[in-house]
Amino acid sequence: MSFTRVLIANRGEIALRIQRGCRKLGLETVAVFSEADRDALFVAEADHAVCIGGAAPAESYLNVAAILDAARATGAGAVHPGYGFLSENAGFAAAVEAAGLVFIGPVADAIAMMGSKIEAKAAAEEAGVPVLPGYRGADQSDARLLKEAQVLGMPFLVKASAGGGGRGMRLVTDLADAPEAITSARAEAKGSFGDAAVFLERYAPHARHVEVQILGDSHGNVVHLGDRDCSLQRNHQKLIEEAPAADLPEALRDDMRAAAVRLAQSIAYRSAGTVEYLYDPARGEYYFLEMNTRLQVEHPVTEAITGVDLVEWQLRIARGEPLTLTQSDVQFNGHAIEVRIAAENPAENFRPETGEITLWAPPAGVRLDSGVAAGSIVSHHYDSMLAKLIVHAPDRAGAIRQAVAAIDAFAVGGVGLNLSYQRALLSHADYQAFRHHTSGLSELFPDGWTQPTADASGTGLAAMALHLHLARAGTSPWESLGSWRLTAPAGRPGTASYWGNTSEDAPVRMSGTPAELAAHLPDGQSITAEAATLTADRLSGRIDGVPFSRVAHVERSGSHWRVHLQTSGGMVTTDLRTLEDQHLTRASGGSGGADLLSAPMPGAIAEVRVAPGDRVAAGDTLVVLEAMKLLQSLPAPVAGVVTEIYCAPGDTVAGHAALVKLDSEEEI
Repeated sequence: MSFTRVLIANRGEIALRIQRGCRKLGLETVAVFSEADRDALFVAEADHAVCIGGAAPAESYLNVAAILDAARATGAGAVHPGYGFLSENAGFAAAVEAAGLVFIGPVADAIAMMGSKIEAKAAAEEAGVPVLPGYRGADQSDARLLKEAQVLGMPFLVKASAGGGGRGMRLVTDLADAPEAITSARAEAKGSFGDAAVFLERYAPHARHVEVQILGDSHGNVVHLGDRDCSLQRNHQKLIEEAPAADLPEALRDDMRAAAVRLAQSIAYRSAGTVEYLYDPARGEYYFLEMNTRLQVEHPVTEAITGVDLVEWQLRIARGEPLTLTQSDVQFNGHAIEVRIAAENPAENFRPETGEITLWAPPAGVRLDSGVAAGSIVSHHYDSMLAKLIVHAPDRAGAIRQAVAAIDAFAVGGVGLNLSYQRALLSHADYQAFRHHTSGLSELFPDGWTQPTADASGTGLAAMALHLHLARAGTSPWESLGSWRLTAPAGRPGTASYWGNTSEDAPVRMSGTPAELAAHLPDGQSITAEAATLTADRLSGRIDGVPFSRVAHVERSGSHWRVHLQTSGGMVTTDLRTLEDQHLTRASGGSGGADLLSAPMPGAIAEVRVAPGDRVAAGDTLVVLEAMKLLQSLPAPVAGVVTEIYCAPGDTVAGHAALVKLDSEEEI
């Protein structure tokens, strides 16, 4: 079972994390990558790298034959699957072993057993682990399922046996809706997992998600590394995770941990694994949900409070080494929080963001597991999570403060991230008081969440940063004219005006020179900065004699400028137009015209729902776009008649590409 070279069958931040673990043990690494990831960081950091196919996961990261060919070609002796993709695919684990390689994870039989929710719950019951009341029988007929639903009572969930991530799951609160819920859950389960089997389970409306990390070796030893709380979720996808789980009765916590060890021992589990529970505070009870037979996304918070390197132990266990730590050796220190950083816009229904990262300036002094840097391209082909921010403090309140401070110091440009949203979650009173639960995100923001914007002072500083960017000191006049050329009478300081991106309001007017530069705001206020400079994405100077220095990143975005500015409330983004931009926008009739549907991001056309000649209302879905594993319904911008369609299902389109042309009702 010895090996000196490990192929990592994954990408992004987890591939880099595994590379670090391998280097710690003196092991060489092999990166496999798709055409879309040719220039990715994890490829450059590997000792060896092999392209295994096209951008689509089915052609590369899910291509078992290509991965095994790469392992043979590079002389790899082991394969680490990371998480996602093939990490919980029993067939892949078996194929790796059949090829004479070591699979860094549990045996295929354990993956298969825990991959079936029905089999997993049966195994949990046999090990004395509590499970939710429900029906998990082999009889999958509609009649039997409906009969069991009546016995179970409302509310309950229909869940895919082979499911995960909320797919193949339906909530039933009225028995009359049960037939449709069963039919649709089956169909989604079949389409997503190739298995239409479902089961019924009681629904706990205000439950929490608590999980226990375990390590098992091939010599029969199993230890737990404590618990985590992952209750802050959107559509069953975790947003923020923490360790240990707060506000748990200690006796119940001990029981959860012991039950996780008991289950792992009963199936002779080896490697890192996680036993997930649903905790119902109202009943004071917990129930087994599933066992993840892989490394978890949130494993860093456990590493932070225990000091145990989970990837290192995965590698050691795969080499056949016994665990050298006993349960009494595992000590817990402080509190850790992980914030998932994703390229998406939460204010617009979590719309994925793509493009080139022009600025990547993470905070110092905290752990960041990242797969990107300045210059990295965020593709529409893969999951939107780019990095994970991990903080560790003596207690939970301190960890929350540290996480908020880290987000405030995190500067990114080029691609929108969910950092402001995560900051709002961490700062919410319900989260801080531990009143949240797995389905309670809407309760935190009942009126929806909106992206924070700059206040008057922030708008003035953003305009100042853009002004300095367009009139860079030391460059030739031909390169630095910008908006100065319109308003710089001979012998007088230059002035310029900057308008909001979508507003006809009065502009911010700049006057003076960098020695004394003033921003005159529409409300009559003025901000004057002495010795104002914009250098290396930092706006600096003195205001009222007090020095200041803030991150300020300026970039061009379509028909306007975008300024990312560091404020006391975190990073905010301000869109501004010069006078030239105003004239050009008016001359072109706006961005693409109100009668043209364009792609908001690169992606693949999943569905076209209209044909030429169709009459549509404003807001009707015209095209469905797939990007970052999510489906985006693109609505008609105006009411009218479809005149031209520029795309077809299966097409890959660029961001801002024209998709559908309409004759608006006003023109008909």
